[in-house]
Amino acid sequence: MSGGEGLQDSLQNLVNSPGGKIISDGADFLRKKAKLMVLLFLVGVVAAFSATKQVVSWLIDDSRLPDDVNIIVTSPIEFILLQFQIAVSFGLIVIMVYLILELIRNGSKNDAIRERLGELNLQPPRFSLTFLMTIFSIVFLGIAGLAYSWNFLTPMILQYLTDDAQNAGLTTEWRLAGYVGFIVNLALACVVGFQAPVVTILTMRFGIATRQQITQYRKHIWFTAFVLGAFLSPPDPLSLFLVAMPVVVLFELAMITDRLIKISNA
Repeated sequence: MSGGEGLQDSLQNLVNSPGGKIISDGADFLRKKAKLMVLLFLVGVVAAFSATKQVVSWLIDDSRLPDDVNIIVTSPIEFILLQFQIAVSFGLIVIMVYLILELIRNGSKNDAIRERLGELNLQPPRFSLTFLMTIFSIVFLGIAGLAYSWNFLTPMILQYLTDDAQNAGLTTEWRLAGYVGFIVNLALACVVGFQAPVVTILTMRFGIATRQQITQYRKHIWFTAFVLGAFLSPPDPLSLFLVAMPVVVLFELAMITDRLIKISNA
């Protein structure tokens, strides 16, 4: 009995803690806005679904494929399922954008939220020059990662895979879902990887880790970047280098930028 009562007390303390109250408030908000979010999701899905055919046609255009590569559909419903997946992803993005905007709008105005975040030594996001610069940096680096993936990395890797298969005497016919998924996953990986400077600087600014701690684990960060690059690229040194090095370079630029800011503020 004592063990059960102890567990119950622990759960109750967790619920009554500042973090537990924030989670509870978030759950209440989601329940109140559930109908609106479902509506936004459905509108996003319907709007995106009507454009998915043009998007897929653009992706499989001959000018974007290596020579002697054919895109095939291996089941009657493969294309319609791919369209649905793209539309659902867009609908989820719409909901995420809405939640972020609501957090920014209410987080700085709601006294209860401010009080509970203050108990956790956190501050709600608010519109300021630093906040706007952070948002701009995230968007700019995301676009840069997307451009790097689409204009350089993806064509290089696809050409490598094509040449490797054709040199082995194989015909190159790729499934539609696999081809589109490969492009999207590689693009997302680059978009996320290019956020390395923002993540590094925010980690130090919020006190999650000190500059000395990050410097101490620099080799581990480099190693992690190359491990991720190994999963996202063909197993040759050039491809691995081209995937991992931008993340490493951007991480080091963030460390240099942080040092210069501290020197200028000194």
